[in-house]
Amino acid sequence: MIIRYALFEGEIHPGRESEFRRFVRERLVPLWTQFPGAEEVRVLDGTARDEGAPVYAMALAIRYPDMDACNKALHSDVRFQSRDVTGELLKMFTGRVHHHVFEANEFPTARLLRRDEVSEIRVRGPGRD
Repeated sequence: MIIRYALFEGEIHPGRESEFRRFVRERLVPLWTQFPGAEEVRVLDGTARDEGAPVYAMALAIRYPDMDACNKALHSDVRFQSRDVTGELLKMFTGRVHHHVFEANEFPTARLLRRDEVSEIRVRGPGRD
């Protein structure tokens, strides 16, 4: 599975935070959720960070089954339409937007595993198969 992130590194103009977030929900999310092949769309609003870490006002994460699906979405009409609308959003933002693609691996948390599955993981453990 592939997750492509758009990282909004920088700050929303002071006093425009609510307008920025509303714009994303009302104008961009409806476009992003139409990207062909997209399995999940998440918008992450920056709330806190480590001291000295760069400011990320927002991150967009779109999950695709594979890189072919991601590439199809990147060349779709709706993606180009969303880029035009994003240009309007950037009038409320100072910084830069950059994209990163990750191959994602999922692992169940202990609370989602049955008791016997947790025991099996502990007994085997990494390198004990």
